[in-house]
Order: sequence, then C-alpha cells, then structure tokens
Amino acid sequence: MEGSRKFKNYTPEEIDNFLDKVINQVEKMIEDNKIKNREIILKDKRIEELERQLSGVKQIQDKLSHYERMEDTLNRAILMAQRTSDQIKSTAHRESEIILEDAKRNANRIVNESLLKAEKTEMEAEALKRNVIIFKRKLRSIIEDQLAMVDEIEKVDF
Repeated sequence: MEGSRKFKNYTPEEIDNFLDKVINQVEKMIEDNKIKNREIILKDKRIEELERQLSGVKQIQDKLSHYERMEDTLNRAILMAQRTSDQIKSTAHRESEIILEDAKRNANRIVNESLLKAEKTEMEAEALKRNVIIFKRKLRSIIEDQLAMVDEIEKVDF
C-alpha cells in the first residue's frame, strides 16, 4: 500500500511537511497581512490627522496672507496719510505766508493812510492856525480902528 500512497515520488510525510510549511507560510502571511492592515489603518488615521493639520495650516496660511494684505493696505494708507499730512502742512504753511504778506500789506496801507490823514490833519490845523492868526489881526485892526474912532469921538466937543 505504500506504493499507492505515493504521489509523483513524494511520500505522504513529505506532502504533509510541505503542506504544513505552506499552511505556516499562509498563516504567517495572513498574520502579516493583518499586521499590515492594522498598520495601514493606523497610517490612514495618521494621514487623516495630517490632512486635518494640513487643512489647519492652510487656514492659518490663508489668514496670514489675509493679514499680510491688510498690513500692506494699512502701510499704503499710512503712507498716503503721511503724504496728505505733509501736503496739508505745506498748504497751511503757504497759506499762512500769504496771510502774513496780506496782513503786512494791509498794515502798510493802514499806516500809510494814517500818515496821510495825520499829515492832512496837520495841514488843516496849520491852515486853521494861520486863519486864526489872520482873524486875530483883522479883529485887532478892527478893534483898534473902533478904538481910534472912540478916541476921535471923545476929542469932539459937543
């Protein structure tokens, strides 16, 4: 019976040993496969976690970009405000110079007008003084003539 139990020159023990090896290898492969599947699951979870972190990083990058744009906008606004402030200062300075020049011209005009009025008033006062002197002389002359007439009347005997 032994001869009938052989399969292509292999004994049942060799076949059993070979099958045991194959079973062991298959079981080991199954166990390795389970381990690999667990590792894959863990790595998938890690990938999901990293993707969430990456998403968070992208959100942070987006916010950073937004804040950088805001900073640029604010910097441009500050520069514009500084330029505007400088222009306003410059304009105010020019306007103050113009106002000062106008004030000086007006002051000079007022002083000149006042001097002319004072000169005119002085001339009028001088003319008035001359007129008063002339009036006094004429009045004195008239009074003297009247006194002379009174003296002549006294000399006449009635």
